[in-house]
Amino acid sequence: MPLAKVRSVDINYEILGTQGPWVALSPGGRNGLKIVKTIAKRVADAGFRVVLHDRRNCGASDVVIDGKDSEYEIWADDLYELLSQLKALPAFVGGSSSGCRTSILFALRHPGAAQGLLLWRVTGGGLAARRLAKRYYGDMIAAAQQGGMAAVCETEHFKERIEERPANRERLMAMDPKRFIEVMTHWNEYFVRGADQPVIGVTEEELKLIKAPACVVPGNDLSHTPEVGETLSRLLPRGELHRLVTKIYDLEVAPLDEWNEKEGELIALFVDFMKRAKLRATA
Repeated sequence: MPLAKVRSVDINYEILGTQGPWVALSPGGRNGLKIVKTIAKRVADAGFRVVLHDRRNCGASDVVIDGKDSEYEIWADDLYELLSQLKALPAFVGGSSSGCRTSILFALRHPGAAQGLLLWRVTGGGLAARRLAKRYYGDMIAAAQQGGMAAVCETEHFKERIEERPANRERLMAMDPKRFIEVMTHWNEYFVRGADQPVIGVTEEELKLIKAPACVVPGNDLSHTPEVGETLSRLLPRGELHRLVTKIYDLEVAPLDEWNEKEGELIALFVDFMKRAKLRATA
């Protein structure tokens, strides 16, 4: 897969499809692009060109722990720059969980760049904010405090980043642990603040500013509660609510079996939504 130089960072990306409207999909968690590749292939088969990429600090892209913005705001701006380079704007932008948050910030920070939003398994609430803050940042801060950057390199997440892109070890080891902790602490605070927001990282007032049409599919567990998705669809001026998975789990994260079984329905829903949005835009 090719690499793009995006704001001085090497970003691993892939394009599926050769014609049709542009779509950019991002996975949940801190996963790489392969997690959404099956969905992307089926969307491309329906007549779209789909851009997948490994966000910085994920997959086979560069690890760069720096920046004044939150990591999600950085990801949103990276995606905008990547799509600009590919002449793929405006685009339908979407994702699951953390990919959903990235997509919302993309639309908020770059008005007019999103033709529409495809948002599923929306994250919100105090439990999700605290759990994810610890997992993504708190545990990394503790590793750096206890064993410096060598210990950070041995954490599960960064060990995988080094395996996928060996140069990431040198990049991490060159960091001052104090600077690493400073940035991670800043990113952690972003998540902690999200506990009182309708969606982690975005206020009610900000959501009401997003003009792009949005297809919202709520989640079904304690980190992606149905209520969070319902609230998001109501706050977005052009939000559509579509309940797809009905079984609700009293778990931090529900098994993905049912989502996998519903993948065909999810793709059909998104394809129909995008076709309708295109028709409205050209009317």
